[in-house]
Amino acid sequence: MVITDAGNAENVAGLVYVAAFQPKKGESLVDLAQSKPVINMKKGGLLATKDHFFYLDPEAFPELFAADLPKADAEFLARSQVFAAQKAFTTKAGTPAWEAKPSWALVATEDRSINPDLERDMAERAGSTTSEVKASHAVYASKPEDVAALIVTAAEAVSK
Repeated sequence: MVITDAGNAENVAGLVYVAAFQPKKGESLVDLAQSKPVINMKKGGLLATKDHFFYLDPEAFPELFAADLPKADAEFLARSQVFAAQKAFTTKAGTPAWEAKPSWALVATEDRSINPDLERDMAERAGSTTSEVKASHAVYASKPEDVAALIVTAAEAVSK
């Protein structure tokens, strides 16, 4: 979501989305997530604090976010997660940088945080060059070589 707007900066040549939302103008994360919910999403996995921050239940975290990581790593991520402001989920996106700049998308086919079909749909409408990896939402940790390879591919493409 962040790079969709931040990518409009002049010094950005292209965008790489890794198991991520690619909103169009006027969409929020909530809009997108509700448009194609995660199949078999564990109920009660997403919790809220009284001061309007969201986080994943540490007990559900490994299954929802990092199912392909070793248990100790997934538990560490669960305990160290950064709570997200509710506003981050409801703020509408501005003009997406992917309308004017090339983009790449990595779809995590075993993602339980964002529906992989939604990841595919967003990448297609953005015209992103897409690759798929059998991984959880934490693909950057479970399959770092695949993520790095996509970033290198994107960097090489925009440097030509």
